[in-house]
Amino acid sequence: MKLLIIGGTRFLGRAIVEAALAAGHELTLFNRGQSNPDLYPQLEQLHGDRDGGLDVLRGRQWDAVIDTCGYVPRVVGQSARLLADAVDQYTFISSISVYQDFDKVGLDETYTLATMPDETVEEITEETYGPLKVLCEQTISEVMNGRALHVRAGLIVGPHDLSDRFSYWPYRVAQGGDILAPGNPDAPVQIIDVRDLAAWTVQATAQKLRGPCNATGPDYRLTMRDVLGTCRQMVDEEPNFIWVDETFLLDHDVAPWTDLPLWIPGDEAEGFSSVDCTRAQQAGLTYRPLLETVQDTLTWLNTRPADYTWRNGLSREREAELLALWTASGSEA
Repeated sequence: MKLLIIGGTRFLGRAIVEAALAAGHELTLFNRGQSNPDLYPQLEQLHGDRDGGLDVLRGRQWDAVIDTCGYVPRVVGQSARLLADAVDQYTFISSISVYQDFDKVGLDETYTLATMPDETVEEITEETYGPLKVLCEQTISEVMNGRALHVRAGLIVGPHDLSDRFSYWPYRVAQGGDILAPGNPDAPVQIIDVRDLAAWTVQATAQKLRGPCNATGPDYRLTMRDVLGTCRQMVDEEPNFIWVDETFLLDHDVAPWTDLPLWIPGDEAEGFSSVDCTRAQQAGLTYRPLLETVQDTLTWLNTRPADYTWRNGLSREREAELLALWTASGSEA
């Protein structure tokens, strides 16, 4: 398969490149040439800005395109229109954030999609991210006359993840000591290793799978206790997990998902972390063991500079302060 990848040098994009190369496909990368420009010198790389700078793609043909970095429908529409007659398949990396809410447990691809009052808004915020992805999907499907796959990814984790939305836990557990663990130990968690998502995305693109597909995991109920317990297997000294009530955390201005990654308080946790991925699984989506993801993430984390500034997660000082307050409150079991 002759494959065009929009992006291809950061996190999921580079994992897709690796998966496509392993599968023997012929690749062309299109990006601005700014992120990790030294990666893949053996591949054809075309540089330009996807907002008005697509001319380098004109007159070319590929079997398919995988768009890893589309967020605004006006911009995504430019690449879809230019490539409509140049590719047979347009695979778009979307998000489970496209759904209106997560009030339902086990929601599938038919669930109600998010909307926003003013569809001309292009600023990407927590409120607009999902609706903008919806509009991107709709724009691509219309332009491609249905020849599109929308990969509605959940939380993507693993090596080279710069968001720190999962990496915090392997790293923190490896440091040992008293560890603040949030809320309900049995709260569900859904994540997908970037390499599993990438391999399936390439496979599904080659198979010309079309329409929306939820793509997260694993294929069993994973809990916060399971995640931290798996991280514990990577360290010699036994850490001490102190499970702190979520009401206490909220009362002390601890931000869910960012200050304590993977933590979602209240009833929404069940719906957000139990999305139905049957369609993708039936189309070949499989998952590596969580321990492998944790191990490889920790190995990669140990290559980062010692003074790296974390994007998410509690500082050790803030964590110690919260644990002291929790103990002083007399709530610790």
